[in-house]
Amino acid sequence: MSYRVLYIEDEDHLANIVRETMELKGYIVHHQREGLKVLEIIPAFRPDICVLDVMLPYIDGFTLGNTIRKHHPSLPIIFLTAKGQTKDVLEGFSSGGTDYLRKPFSMEELMVRINNQIEIRRQGPPQRVSHKQKEFTLGSFTYNPDRLELRSASGTIKLSNREAEIMNIFCLQQNATVDRRELMQIVWGDDSYFISRNLDVYIRRLRDYFATGQGVEIITLKGKGYHFSVG
Repeated sequence: MSYRVLYIEDEDHLANIVRETMELKGYIVHHQREGLKVLEIIPAFRPDICVLDVMLPYIDGFTLGNTIRKHHPSLPIIFLTAKGQTKDVLEGFSSGGTDYLRKPFSMEELMVRINNQIEIRRQGPPQRVSHKQKEFTLGSFTYNPDRLELRSASGTIKLSNREAEIMNIFCLQQNATVDRRELMQIVWGDDSYFISRNLDVYIRRLRDYFATGQGVEIITLKGKGYHFSVG
């Protein structure tokens, strides 16, 4: 099966090399120089993945990634950028990215990452919570794993698939230690540096959610993982 790649890059020379190489390998590539019309293109092209440059005209890649994520929450996004500092990596993941590749990059690595992201999407989230238990009471919160909802007196928070996967693991290990590397392996199937930074973003989001109520704390155990404290 040929994967469909929506590729946004304003550097014509690089874009031509990437597009032609991927097409020779059997990918179907739709290239755009900027991202203003991406939301119109996605329903017609039906990409399996988006590959976005960060430094784009009119709308930057991170803003574009956020926009795509809001309308297509399960579509994988790989950011391509010369920015390589940790804060840039974190911004990429918090902007909807599922992977991040620094320029200059090899075509072999890009295609491996594309294939990996699509395979993760096709497999779907691992089921770590028994469907027999419809809800978990966590302090002042109620978590419904089927609906991906975290409810409290402050309202209902709709979790992303990735946030729910992490929550499922925490719910099964309340008031216990969750190993960081095992968590990454279960949720992403990978414990690399980029996945580690991605996990940091999701843990920060979950902490922000629980800060709106009482009785739940995610405690970082340096060099080990997390203690999911529920009281």
